[in-house]
Amino acid sequence: MADKQRVLIVDDDENIAELISLYLLKECYETKLVYDGESALREFREFKPNIVLLDLMLPGIDGYEVCREIRKTSKCPIIMLSAKGEVFDKVLGLELGADDYLVKPFDSKELVARVKAILRRSNEKPEEPAAPVTEQKEVNYPDLKVNLANYEVFYYGERVEMAPKELELLYFLAESPNRVFTREQLLDRIWGYEYAGDTRTVDVHIKRIREKLPDHKNWAIGTVWGVGYKFEVRS
Repeated sequence: MADKQRVLIVDDDENIAELISLYLLKECYETKLVYDGESALREFREFKPNIVLLDLMLPGIDGYEVCREIRKTSKCPIIMLSAKGEVFDKVLGLELGADDYLVKPFDSKELVARVKAILRRSNEKPEEPAAPVTEQKEVNYPDLKVNLANYEVFYYGERVEMAPKELELLYFLAESPNRVFTREQLLDRIWGYEYAGDTRTVDVHIKRIREKLPDHKNWAIGTVWGVGYKFEVRS
């Protein structure tokens, strides 16, 4: 029997943390509850979760800093939980490396659905068949190589660190040069139809990709105003 997926729940409200845990236990996840930032970082190393549910308002080290520290060494999926619903807060959380952002109060069934969706997509990454997967899993342009099989990006020969969703989004666009995709299409393809986030998620990830890959004379990620994005190849 496969090992249970492990969920680290970080929230200084013990009642909320226990309620989340109950819903996840019913779905056969293994949970670990912690109530402050320092404990979260310690248990992240020891518990080795498959996903982290991270409240932002924590005593001591806040959730933003916890996320930043985790991202220094791991691509483990993170869902931020917060009473802050402003666009600025969501964008900041995503820019720090969170995979999703859920505003309190939230429906527990929606949280479980998002956990399932993110873990399902995360679990698709590791090894597919051992045969030549790279043939259809790599795109190459001048000074740029994006390999989806190994989750690697090289720019001018140097490896560029990218979050999984950033790399998947870049690969998807680059695989269809000059084709325009709406934000909704990109949400559907990269995050899955069950993803309940809004289209700003796409904008944030595009911004982060552009920061890591400045425009090249032969290609760029172009904005089609009012529509979406494309990987633009220049002659």
